[in-house]
Amino acid sequence: MKLSFHGAARGVTGSCHLVECAGRKILVDCGMFQGPREIEEENAAPFGFSPGQIDVLLLTHAHLDHCGRLPLLVKRGFRGKVIATSATHDLARLVMLDSAYLHEEAAKRAQRHGKSDQPLYDTMDALDAVDRFGQTADYGQPMDLFPGITATFFDAGHILGSASILLELNEDGRTRRLLFSGDIGPRNRLLLNDPAPPKGADVVVMESTYGDRDHRPIGSSLEELNAAIRGTLRRGGNVIIPTFALERTQEILFALHRGVDEGALPKSLPVYLDSPMAISATRLFGRHPEALRPEIAEMIHAGRDPFGLPGLKVTREAADSMKLNDVHGGAVVMAGSGMCTGGRVRHHLRHNLPNPDSTVIFIGFAAEGTPARAIVDGATELSMFGKSVPVRATVHTINGFSAHAGRTDLLDWHARTAVRERTFLVHGEEDPMKALADALGPARVDRPRPHQSFEL
Repeated sequence: MKLSFHGAARGVTGSCHLVECAGRKILVDCGMFQGPREIEEENAAPFGFSPGQIDVLLLTHAHLDHCGRLPLLVKRGFRGKVIATSATHDLARLVMLDSAYLHEEAAKRAQRHGKSDQPLYDTMDALDAVDRFGQTADYGQPMDLFPGITATFFDAGHILGSASILLELNEDGRTRRLLFSGDIGPRNRLLLNDPAPPKGADVVVMESTYGDRDHRPIGSSLEELNAAIRGTLRRGGNVIIPTFALERTQEILFALHRGVDEGALPKSLPVYLDSPMAISATRLFGRHPEALRPEIAEMIHAGRDPFGLPGLKVTREAADSMKLNDVHGGAVVMAGSGMCTGGRVRHHLRHNLPNPDSTVIFIGFAAEGTPARAIVDGATELSMFGKSVPVRATVHTINGFSAHAGRTDLLDWHARTAVRERTFLVHGEEDPMKALADALGPARVDRPRPHQSFEL
């Protein structure tokens, strides 16, 4: 048995892990690397294995950094099946098609400037990837992949349909229980159930994004969000919230809905959801109440929209998005992308960052090298669309809405697995990863490097 790491090794994005057992090759996730433009070369590089030799791909969830290179995997020869939860299947379709469109548009822009750039993959590749999805997984129900190899998906509490995956491997009379955490959500979320890992793993592959710190409690985070919005409204500015289309958008919509219901926010508050993918993803939540907290599922079953706001307006078309530039104050604008590396939010930032009456609220992780990280770290100006944009707006970072577990919840999750042998830490920057390794006991923890392999 062999385990090798081809993404998210000593880094935060690009999740991709290969398990070899009993003559079979099982891939867990195939994600996009995200960050500075130089990352594009890493995405186009060889995977570190032959795509055509992969028998099956198990997908933990639908975030781009976990499924974003699946169309490229198919383009380069993968012909196996993809197994995921039903919600992940639906969301991954949205994510991959959106990603293909963005790659196509980027290539067209480059070609207009005389370059010969080709998209990493196109819409047809994404549709081919969607066709590879086969059997769907239900939480807690073992699935026989091959003789001697079983997979069981467990709720990871990260985004809708997210899972930790337990592989039970048998080869030459030896048995190993190998658990992949996927991305782990914090406890006490607004919409999702708490993570529910299995016990008794021999080996754990675990994320470490926030291995060195905890998040603010959700109650105080809600108070801070409402206070930041009220303060901006008093000043006459706009609130810009760079959002991730999956989970974070829906959680903030629910928080705003609750704020209006409780009188913490005005009922007439104009809220613009300016993200076609987030709009579609929000609709999918209604199709998958099985993945939500019981009280949220009950709301949906009763015909009540947990994301419905009196002043909510959705903008699918680019022309409608551009009209938001004429909204000079008093509105909340939610737009992608969460790290401000692309998408419509960059236009809203260009128009609102110079305004000291406006506010930018970051509610998720900002990777090194991204515009979001630069703003959070106190940049006084930002290069956008070939121009220097001054940063005069108030900036808030409210990490209580993070879809990632903080340090305490990570340690709790690991303790509940009762891992017997060793832990591999992935999906983290150097300092958080080392801090979590020290807390877990470094003698039993490995921090693999890209393409490093281990015998199990």
